[in-house]
Amino acid sequence: MTPAELSQALHAVLTSAVADGAVSLAADDVPASVAVERPRQREHGDWATNVALQLAKKAGVPPRALADVLAERLRSVSGVSAVEVAGPGFLNISLDTAAAGELARTVVEAGPAYGRNTTLEGQRINLEFVSANPTGPLHIGGVRWAAVGDSLARMLQASGAEVAREYYFNDHGAQIDRFARSLLAVARGQDAPEDGYGGQYIGDIAAQVLADAATAGEPDPLSLPEDEAQEVFRSRGVELMFAEIKQALHDFRVDFDVYFHEDSLHRSGAVERAIARLRELGHVFEADGAVWLRTTELGDDRDRVIVRSDGMPAYIAGDLAYYLDKRERGFDRVVIMLGADHHGYIGRMMAMCAAFGDTPGVNLEILIGQLVNLVRDGEPLRMSKRAGTIVTIDDLVGAVGVDAARYSLARSSTDSMIDLDLDLLARATNENPVFYVQYAHARTVNVGRNAADLGVRREDGFDPSLLDHVTEGTLLALLGDFGRVVAQAAELREPHRVARYLEELAGAYHKWYDQRRVTPFGDEVVDDVHRTRLWLNDATRQVLANGLDLLGVSAPERM
Repeated sequence: MTPAELSQALHAVLTSAVADGAVSLAADDVPASVAVERPRQREHGDWATNVALQLAKKAGVPPRALADVLAERLRSVSGVSAVEVAGPGFLNISLDTAAAGELARTVVEAGPAYGRNTTLEGQRINLEFVSANPTGPLHIGGVRWAAVGDSLARMLQASGAEVAREYYFNDHGAQIDRFARSLLAVARGQDAPEDGYGGQYIGDIAAQVLADAATAGEPDPLSLPEDEAQEVFRSRGVELMFAEIKQALHDFRVDFDVYFHEDSLHRSGAVERAIARLRELGHVFEADGAVWLRTTELGDDRDRVIVRSDGMPAYIAGDLAYYLDKRERGFDRVVIMLGADHHGYIGRMMAMCAAFGDTPGVNLEILIGQLVNLVRDGEPLRMSKRAGTIVTIDDLVGAVGVDAARYSLARSSTDSMIDLDLDLLARATNENPVFYVQYAHARTVNVGRNAADLGVRREDGFDPSLLDHVTEGTLLALLGDFGRVVAQAAELREPHRVARYLEELAGAYHKWYDQRRVTPFGDEVVDDVHRTRLWLNDATRQVLANGLDLLGVSAPERM
């Protein structure tokens, strides 16, 4: 019996109790589904639910009284071996061995689809992450968002949502001008401006701009007037830098559905249209020669200038236009992932959301990610050989590989700062979490190979009642919990939950492997015990593979 099947059984029990008057609830008060989860302590049963606590007030009875009614009926459900009422009204449910073991076949037959769910079905989500300025290589903070953002997108999709991964291309503003001036100066053999960008990559790009012009038979950019030369280095330099960022992300297994250019908002008139919309809604006023957005009435700490007194739009004007554009493209939810230095940005963004008549925290969500520190030989890794002042995606991937980099960045809550020990992540030991999980998967594959060599075939027999060892009960309970973990990770925007789940599953599998043999030993004859355990082995392999895929990490067959 799967958790979904148990949930359906609970729903049926509740519905029948309402229908025959044993529970005084209106039909509309019966939830569409009843949530079940694993108890914290294994001895409390296989699954638990708090549905009696949720519905007792509406039913007009104490929670334990309602729980008693449901427990009595649930005990007669096929596959349920025991139901206990605990605490204020929890139902602790134990399944008989055969019903619990049947899950192994369910997982294997579902294959890659196991764990997928429909909790977010019908939602259209625009997920914006990374969005690094195209003025230098992707730094370690952006790499964290690449790993977390792409993993989150996979989990949202696995939960039924329609997701667009979006990269906001910051190609408008002062930082791009400083980048262009830096390239031009270095191309002339001069130092970059004091407020410009440094590092070997500036020289590399400047040289490439000159080489590309020569190859195309174009005038030498250095022979052009100052404004024209700077424009050549700006347009071509940004193009080259962004191509490098896109390639680095692709190699990191992160690709975007939309690359949105900030400059297009200003060229298309989208900024003016957004301001006009807010003016119609009564949130815009003029003072001191500037145009303001009245955000203090919407939760912000002060009103915001959107057009300065010189007629130039302030930075927030682009945000207004960009948010409106996303909503007009049909997205129900806009999720933006920002670095720790943007924490003060939340108030104005939520006020902007409210100004358009939307609900902050629903139509607009902002996730803040904390800093990442790289450590090698016990010392912080402070800068890149190529970028000069930052640690880049290439530094991390070059040190530990894509799998370890993605997994280690996604396995911690984004609201906590993390230290990544590069020495640890490069080791093939159980202390390395990604190795620990990947090794468990490789071990399941190896068990399957050995079983095939010795004539153990799943299709020749399956008796779930034979999965009666405590390690098998623990493993089955974890396998059954996978779908709930995926749904919760998607709903809470916390992909690290899947990584931590996989580590727990790997640990349970290793313990089972140490105590239960899939292949015959010595003169043993192959029987249903071996075949049934192979089903459990292969079910674990499938869930490990599915979970690693949600994190964008490979599931190796040999290590």
